[in-house]
Amino acid sequence: MNRSKRNNAELKASRPTLEEVKLIPRIPLSILAENIRSVHNVGAIFRSADGFGAEKIFLTGYTAYPPREDLHKTALGAEKSVPWEYSSDPLEVAERLKTRGVTLAALEQTDDALSIYRISWQFPLCLIVGNEVTGISDELINLADLAVEIPMQGIKQSLNVSVATGVAGYEISRNYYQQKKLPF
Repeated sequence: MNRSKRNNAELKASRPTLEEVKLIPRIPLSILAENIRSVHNVGAIFRSADGFGAEKIFLTGYTAYPPREDLHKTALGAEKSVPWEYSSDPLEVAERLKTRGVTLAALEQTDDALSIYRISWQFPLCLIVGNEVTGISDELINLADLAVEIPMQGIKQSLNVSVATGVAGYEISRNYYQQKKLPF
């Protein structure tokens, strides 16, 4: 087999512009980021959310938010393509989403957490992710409709928050497209 890798110019030519991406339907999945301490993780969350088609990112607490050059460097412009808002109060955001009928899923290891691979997701959905060390606050976990986790096979008990957001986001988007019988 003679396979050739596409170069950066070829890849960019096949991608939508910032104006065109506004016309592409997003999946009814948002991300609520609570107290993420690393600006690089925030940038990576933007980049993954752009890739799996999240409709919005809610940056809360002391989570960094645009415009910031260090965030832009990691997000590579995805902070301009994914709608976002900042609020100092994650509980207010979660309560507002809940009153709109959005299912809140805490990506956290709890005594009743379900594997992200064993759920038929309900949409619209907001995936809550938390601090790299302490996780999601107890108040936000208790407000969530369900807790979900990524099964871990090795010696480590968890993934980096930006990696976990990407893994869960792609699984949720795959499930959404499958439910809607749309190509993924």
